[in-house]
Amino acid sequence: MGRKSKDRNPPKHRKRKQTSVMGSSIALPREQPASWQQWGNDIDPEAILQMERACQLPVSIRGALMADAHVGYGLPIGGVLAVRDAVIPWAVGVDIACRMKMSVLDWPVESLATRQNALEDALLKETCFGVGAEWHPRRQHPVMDRDWSVSPVTRTHKDKAWAQLGTSGSGNHFVEFGELEVWDEHLTIPPGRYLALLSHSGSRGTGALVCEHYSRVARERLRQLPPELSRLAWLPLHTQEGWEYWQAMHLMGEYAAANHALIHEHILKRLGAVSIFTVENHHNYAWKENLDGEEVIVHRKGATPAGTGCLGIIPGSMASPAYLVRGKGNPASLNSAAHGAGRKISRSQAKRTFRWSDFAELLRERGVKVLRAGIDEVPAVYKDIETVMRAQQDLVEPLARFYPRLVMMAPAGERPED
Repeated sequence: MGRKSKDRNPPKHRKRKQTSVMGSSIALPREQPASWQQWGNDIDPEAILQMERACQLPVSIRGALMADAHVGYGLPIGGVLAVRDAVIPWAVGVDIACRMKMSVLDWPVESLATRQNALEDALLKETCFGVGAEWHPRRQHPVMDRDWSVSPVTRTHKDKAWAQLGTSGSGNHFVEFGELEVWDEHLTIPPGRYLALLSHSGSRGTGALVCEHYSRVARERLRQLPPELSRLAWLPLHTQEGWEYWQAMHLMGEYAAANHALIHEHILKRLGAVSIFTVENHHNYAWKENLDGEEVIVHRKGATPAGTGCLGIIPGSMASPAYLVRGKGNPASLNSAAHGAGRKISRSQAKRTFRWSDFAELLRERGVKVLRAGIDEVPAVYKDIETVMRAQQDLVEPLARFYPRLVMMAPAGERPED
């Protein structure tokens, strides 16, 4: 269940303390932080401090911290922040529109054993991972016919985006086959066991460049923002830069969705299989939503939209389940939930500490075959997904459970993009 922060009473709205100085602005923190709530207790104190700081912004209205939260840049991963008339590039994140997608195949679940070679072959030949990964020849999707001139970044890097279309990132991005156990009776597929394909990736190099460019613009505009808040610099939506970022973010959302669409399309085509059910969701994005009768901008950085009836996917690790969930529309969490199990060990520490042999028995016991991944993605680096799910029973209802079986990730040594 949700646990309120020390600031239990939402403050009255205050006038924004912001003045212009030589083309930049001075933005003073709020006298009293905006109210926020926390789910779960196993959260790094630094991530909690990041959430507290985010609620000091003069544009902040309300916040929430999910049970999988850990330290990020600016807003913590797992942080949700509602603001007034502004967008914060680093509260969306470097991997704009990072998302999940699941396709349920018309093949029987027993195919994981009887047709394992075909499934492995499809993952090996129809996925492409890592920083700078490109397809040759390029893949085709109508997203490339959209207006890429909405910002100088997307206009300049359209060709880069096209080259990377249909590829996956590094870090915790994956494409995997597994067993889906459905118990809810209100989905379009009946309860039972299914073969499913699950992917996690975002907007690749172009999305990262959008974030980096507009975060620099925002910091330059707010040069007097205290250092501890500098990565939370915002762009007013009514400014040219704010409008550009907003349009570029939406384009990156379409682009990320196209990446997943092509991954699933090409894998299923190679197999000769058909998808009988799909579900997908962003978890690094900003939305215009209504809060107490006012239109606000809700940033979900590593958080799953969980409005009433909204379907989403919350993954665990390569050796633990992912959950298909239905949102309960809890206003206290700004209609949000966790986006995964959440890291508990840093990548550098994992590389120093673990060897694949440490996990061979665990993976074997759980029927998981890792085709490729870095040691910084082994199961031990993540929190317990079951603990995370118990901590957010008031946010989402689990409908089905996905067990990974064949896992494909970026090669070892790749610089993470998440």
